[in-house]
Amino acid sequence: MHSIGAAARMSGVTIETIRYYERKGIVPEAERSVSGWRLYAMADIGRLRFIKRCREFGFPIADIRSLLALSVADQFPCEDAQAIGRRNLTLVRQKIGDLKRIEADLHQLVGLCDSGTSDCPMLRSLFAD
Repeated sequence: MHSIGAAARMSGVTIETIRYYERKGIVPEAERSVSGWRLYAMADIGRLRFIKRCREFGFPIADIRSLLALSVADQFPCEDAQAIGRRNLTLVRQKIGDLKRIEADLHQLVGLCDSGTSDCPMLRSLFAD
């Protein structure tokens, strides 16, 4: 069994993140030592790594909960997992489109400052309705 600090180091998430995942119910409450310290088994650390990888791909907590449920089934139902993955891929593509629009707008906004005047057109633009 490992302390929460060791579990954090081994899984690559912070102690606060582990506590957050416990509150959200995607990590079961840890066993406690006699003195009340949280203790984690290797299976718990593996679960934390799984969740971390899911978060890196942008999966929301609800989808992670679903993927975890699928992962403990007798067989891994690929069709269900794929549907969750496809839905997230669509969201990621939408975010990329949004970021590209923001990039273009920000590039134009920063370009307003090319004049070098003391009355900053970029700041005026940001304050404008």
